[in-house]
Amino acid sequence: MTTNSDLSEHANGHAAAALQSVPSTPVRLKKRVSFNTPGDNDGDSSPSEDAFAGELGQQPTLHDDNLPHRPKSLSGISLRAFLLGNSLGLSLSLTVYLLSVSSPYWPTPFFLTCLSLFHFLEFWTTARFNTRHAAISAFLFNNGVAYNIAHTAAIAECLVVNRFFPSRAWMPVGSGPFLTLLGLLMVGTGQVTRSVAMAQAGTSFNHIVQTKRDQEHKLVTHGIYGYLRHPSYFGFFWWGLGTQVVLGNGFCFLGYAIVLWRFFSRRIRKEEVLLVSFFGQEYEEYRWRTLIGIPFI
Repeated sequence: MTTNSDLSEHANGHAAAALQSVPSTPVRLKKRVSFNTPGDNDGDSSPSEDAFAGELGQQPTLHDDNLPHRPKSLSGISLRAFLLGNSLGLSLSLTVYLLSVSSPYWPTPFFLTCLSLFHFLEFWTTARFNTRHAAISAFLFNNGVAYNIAHTAAIAECLVVNRFFPSRAWMPVGSGPFLTLLGLLMVGTGQVTRSVAMAQAGTSFNHIVQTKRDQEHKLVTHGIYGYLRHPSYFGFFWWGLGTQVVLGNGFCFLGYAIVLWRFFSRRIRKEEVLLVSFFGQEYEEYRWRTLIGIPFI
């Protein structure tokens, strides 16, 4: 006679045998998993769900914006980062070499080093502190024809002056080393100020002036914003002028100063009208206790 316990053991034995006969392939879930940049989750899945799906061997669904020729194309971002890294390494190496042989042409590759680092940090800082907006446009390569002409003119003036007027007789004696150090200080201060400002503003920072207040926008008044209310503009203004001081460019320094001042003067006036409409009296009070740091604005 078979007892209940015998039946139970018999059933368990068949179950164990059945489990052993099942191939050890991963179970594939049918749940859709989206691949989005951090901070851009659309509700289809959470990071923990993505990780769980990955452990089970499921391939995440690629977000449309990450496809080639799209705003956040992964191939486009990696290519630009690769090119900037090469440009930075080569120009920095050439700068060091020219300095080691006391060549007067070292400021030219140094300028390219500054440009490469600037554009890389624009994207990296955005990707790190404002990930939702980490698109190809965050590299700021599309600043327009005038931007490219200005930098080309700066390099050309430096090369021409060093080739035909190496003594720079029109400059006061001994002012060369002082101006170089001053320019380096301006470049360093400008770059650090801009990058720190972008990091501290976080999701409230945007390369494009916003005409409507987003839910993420808040009035940032801590850190560097406690002293400067437009520190990213302050940083770029003095960074740009500093590069021309290092290059020893008289004409381009004047041209950069006029163009940058006009650009930021108009942009800041427009932006402050919008900020008052966004934050009202809070921004009015903030404006009175902070500086812009750009002369006559």
